[in-house]
Amino acid sequence: MALIALAADKGSPGVTTAATALGAVWPHPVLLAECDPSGGDLAYRLPALDGGVLNPGRGLLSLGAVARRGLSADQIYEHTQKLVGGLDVLAGLANGEQAAGLTWLWGMLGRSLAALPEADVLADCGRLGLHPQTNDLLAAADAVVLFTRASLDHVAHLRERLTLLDRRVGVVVIAEPRSYRASIDEVRRIVSGWDVSFVAGLAYDPKGADLLSGQWGGRLDRSLLIRTARELAERLASHVAANVVPDPGAPIAYPGPRPSPEPSSGVRP
Repeated sequence: MALIALAADKGSPGVTTAATALGAVWPHPVLLAECDPSGGDLAYRLPALDGGVLNPGRGLLSLGAVARRGLSADQIYEHTQKLVGGLDVLAGLANGEQAAGLTWLWGMLGRSLAALPEADVLADCGRLGLHPQTNDLLAAADAVVLFTRASLDHVAHLRERLTLLDRRVGVVVIAEPRSYRASIDEVRRIVSGWDVSFVAGLAYDPKGADLLSGQWGGRLDRSLLIRTARELAERLASHVAANVVPDPGAPIAYPGPRPSPEPSSGVRP
């Protein structure tokens, strides 16, 4: 279906939290793939479907071991796991040192994720600029979305990254609820000189992020994080659907439940 790469420039605008929230409310079957060469975070933040921890040896590391002999889309799910709530995830590397021997993997991985027939893929690419090989994965993405905050330093780094990238991207502002619309409008004004596909928002909601990671009880679906994530997910999915050119040779993805893997919907009421 489609590969959507989620990333940021400098700082920590919350890409992993955003990616997880989007995956939980995505309107189609979806796979969340941790594609940050610096290492993944999901194993430390969220429990597996059985309540235990994600297996750090199953994911990008195990996929890289078999990909030296070639990689196809139908191999991806042999290395995925499920989070509580049912979200399918391809767990990332444990640390950045593991990426040193996998510099050849990212382009192949991107093409395989983009060719996945039965699900969209949200690829958490972390911070851009630290690992040039990430560009090989971005080249295969149907859409690239950069996350930022509405602060002077974050927006300055965003503008620099927009200058360096050779493709259109979308921008998502992680915005304080009190100034939500104003923050989005201000960033939209600042980046108006660049060829940006859209500027949208996601609420900065630490309480919702804690709910998402299961740190305390409550109605996650009522949180600002999930309410704005649902709006953003619908917008992103529509944007990608309008811009992806179908591959006539690709298998048809039929609507409805998949025999394996199952779609996830952990927070829908």
